Amino acid sequence: MPLHRKAEEAGIISPAELALLARVFEATKRAGENETEREARASRILGYYLAGIDDEDELKTLARQPLQR
Repeated sequence: MPLHRKAEEAGIISPAELALLARVFEATKRAGENETEREARASRILGYYLAGIDDEDELKTLARQPLQR
């Protein structure tokens, strides 16, 4: 799963943190999503989490939106 790989790369090892991120990843998947899109979504979720956003609902909302500058 892209999210677990990205989380491991970032050094997140807490089972509770991984469970939260996995729930968000699973809840935000879209039909027909390709590997590149899944990787991008996993990176967004992890990026927001590492930026301090740890509310599950907020992460779900942000993960569904494209990255913006």
